[in-house]
Amino acid sequence: MTGTYGAHAFPRGVELVVGTVIENKRGELFLVRSPKWRNKWVMPGGHVEPGERMAHAAVREGREETGLRLKAIAVVNYGELIGAPDFARRAHMVYFDFYCRVVGNDKVKLNEELSEYKWVKPADALKLNLAKGYPEVIRNLLSYKRHGRMARIKL
Repeated sequence: MTGTYGAHAFPRGVELVVGTVIENKRGELFLVRSPKWRNKWVMPGGHVEPGERMAHAAVREGREETGLRLKAIAVVNYGELIGAPDFARRAHMVYFDFYCRVVGNDKVKLNEELSEYKWVKPADALKLNLAKGYPEVIRNLLSYKRHGRMARIKL
């Protein structure tokens, strides 16, 4: 048996993923509803491809899912999800959330993975029905913007 669950519990193994914490020029965050996350509010993101740098993956995933041109600024959060209750399948994901700014206009074109989006001030985002872990992402972004570093991450 491997770990607590056994190898059969996560057929894709441990997955390396990135989150894209997108901010526009008005200081609003980009949130989406995703059927993969039980239609809770999340941020775009996805898998890092073999040989791909994580910052590039965050920018690529953000653009693929939203049509926005982005610039990666910093990692503002990291951790792992094991059997996340909001995710549509059993997964063990190691993630890094990248703070990204929109380059150019913020005209959005969602891909088929996402059902709805909104731009929202961070304080208002914390009042939404966010998937597990996303309030911490927003708080860590705010800490980074205030202090130039992440808040302490719980391990």
